[in-house]
Amino acid sequence: MNIPLDEKNLLLERIRCSLRKLNNLLSLSKIPLQLVTADGNTIVELNPSPDFCKKICQRRRDYICEDYHNHCVAPDNTITRFTCHCGLYNFVIPIHTGSAGLQLFLLGGQIYEEQFVYHKYMLNAGQLAKSKKIAPHEVAKAIGRIQSMAQAQITTYERMAQYIAHNLAEDLKTSDTQAGRLSLEKELLERKIIDLETKNSFLVVNPHFLFNTLNTIARVAYYEKSRKTEELIYCLSDLLRYNLKQDNELHPLSEELENIKKYLYIQKIRFKDRLEYEINIPDEMQQYQIPNMILQPLVENALLHGVTPKCNGGNIRITARKQGEDFTLFVNDNGYGFPPEILSLIADGDYSRIKTHAKSGIGLLSTHNRIRHYFGPPYGLTVRQSDFSGTTIAIYLPIRQ
Repeated sequence: MNIPLDEKNLLLERIRCSLRKLNNLLSLSKIPLQLVTADGNTIVELNPSPDFCKKICQRRRDYICEDYHNHCVAPDNTITRFTCHCGLYNFVIPIHTGSAGLQLFLLGGQIYEEQFVYHKYMLNAGQLAKSKKIAPHEVAKAIGRIQSMAQAQITTYERMAQYIAHNLAEDLKTSDTQAGRLSLEKELLERKIIDLETKNSFLVVNPHFLFNTLNTIARVAYYEKSRKTEELIYCLSDLLRYNLKQDNELHPLSEELENIKKYLYIQKIRFKDRLEYEINIPDEMQQYQIPNMILQPLVENALLHGVTPKCNGGNIRITARKQGEDFTLFVNDNGYGFPPEILSLIADGDYSRIKTHAKSGIGLLSTHNRIRHYFGPPYGLTVRQSDFSGTTIAIYLPIRQ
């Protein structure tokens, strides 16, 4: 950066402040994003680049690849899109700072468009490994982790990146941009709310209709003396009512356990002798406060991998252990464990890609993220064991009463 040191340091501090204020927008983006200078140096990674780009394409970790560098020349606010020599989709957005000596660019992409994902399998891992003097399996692993995304989704993230670039540029030109940013964030949140309301508007009517119908069927079962059918229907009604809770409050563990008991009772009718289950939680721990619906996705996973594949069925155990100011919930099954590709992603802590491989991974990702949303990074879930003797998932939580 060809500007005086004091001015450069001031601008860098303003960039850091601006990015902190843009956290709400950045948290919505799921695409790699980097802020760089015109000479190719990375100032900050808003969302990390793939390991493949860092290990294979970049001369050093804080310097962008030549394909990107060659496109950091746009004189106006026009977004530039291109495909790199490895077939990855990319875009470049210029950011005018108001300083003649400082031109910034917001770089994004570094992913495969879904229709061109076959380019990933045309890369020669052995040749790339030899040229970079690293192990072939590391290159193959890095290639496998490159994201792919539908074009419509890419377009959404591009627009979001343009919003971020615009706000950053305005922040660097003047410090009085709080009102403009709040207006932009309000607009984005309103759009998101409208989208969610549109997708879920059926919930306004359908739950009432559903519960009324279930209660009607239960009364018919009662008059016909079908006691088990009546009990199943009421269990299902309670289960659905609990699952549809949308509040952000914490609830006693006892409520979660009652919900799980109803869920497992219904599954027991389905699986008969092929399913055995045990819930062993000390009474004093059942008053601990937790987010609702954190156990059911894990129990569903235990049914999927621990009971369904086995001819003779299996068993599920839910236990807990107190550890100082924290406690841990354990969901254990005696099945065959996760598929290897899912287990590999979990072992690497790559929760963001689990959801693209299996339905069971969506429950793990959602539960992990919700716990961290409530309590912070020290907490969440981990897989303690997953092999042919079974799976144990641990949920780490703080004690709240």
